[in-house]
Amino acid sequence: MKTRLREKDKYIFQLIVEEYILTGRPVGSATIARKSKTPVSSATIRNIMAKLEKSGYLRKPHSSAGRIPTDRGLRLYVNQLYDQVLPSQEFFDLPPETFVIDQGDFNKLLQNVSQLLSSYSDNIGFVISPSLSRVLFKHLRFIRISEKKFMLILVTTFNLILTEIIESSVDMTQYELDRAARYIEEKFAGKNLIYVHNYLQKEFPRFQTRFEDVLQKLSMLLRVYTLHEEESKKIYLEGTSKLISKVNLFDLERLQSLFQKFEERAKLAQLLSDLINLDRVRVLIGTEIDVPDIADCSLILSHYGSEEQILGSLGIIGPKRIPYRQVIPLVEYVARRLSQAFRLSH
Repeated sequence: MKTRLREKDKYIFQLIVEEYILTGRPVGSATIARKSKTPVSSATIRNIMAKLEKSGYLRKPHSSAGRIPTDRGLRLYVNQLYDQVLPSQEFFDLPPETFVIDQGDFNKLLQNVSQLLSSYSDNIGFVISPSLSRVLFKHLRFIRISEKKFMLILVTTFNLILTEIIESSVDMTQYELDRAARYIEEKFAGKNLIYVHNYLQKEFPRFQTRFEDVLQKLSMLLRVYTLHEEESKKIYLEGTSKLISKVNLFDLERLQSLFQKFEERAKLAQLLSDLINLDRVRVLIGTEIDVPDIADCSLILSHYGSEEQILGSLGIIGPKRIPYRQVIPLVEYVARRLSQAFRLSH
């Protein structure tokens, strides 16, 4: 049977967690009695601690009287924070130039944002770049660079210009590429390239005579590109060195394995992309991530884009003792500012 926690229990529990996050040491009743803003005896605190331990929110790391929160306990703490008033945007003094797309340099913007997340959280900041095949477009152009090598230029529905180099076993002349681009713009403006590819796969026989083999080549080109794109997602990652100074917060073998994942950036980007959802901020703690190498970490994630679609994700990776009260609103605010940067980019 689930134990119902009183407001006093929740208050004492919050004090315990925040003291543990601050010091990293097991927290005893005497410490909480001193921290409490309302008078409460050590005996009452010990009873509440015992209740919280029985409920799975606290545990004793050794024979001392102090307790530390479990992953389940940290989850309860974070859920309580969601219900509280978190710092407003005025809390953050962020450099405004961070969110400027300077001369269309989209990649520089994402790198700046990952650096900002790392700097302000003192942990790892990351931003995952949009997948061009999933971005809604209103204009596009293919330019033939050389045999079987093309440039895709795509103008999004919010007027951001994105480019990508495509290498394929399929060769197309510039005339064929221009013809394909005109067809896509006329028929699929407001959609994305995934939609275009799926449509062509399904409806190709209807257009075979009219377009000869142009659409078949285009379908093959898009298929090669989308498969390659999934395997090579771009992630901007800053602050890995910050974890080295916190080595005492991690299992050493897991930390080494985690750094190996940082080297395999495409796999890490895919992993983090799979975790994102429509919540304004999502927090995953330790074993909730279901990836053994990251079981000593917490992830604080959000997404950026427009009301019509999510473009990518961003967030912070740090130890489970990360200051959630500060980093949750930081991630939410940065995601909102980055989304605004895209909308105002034109």
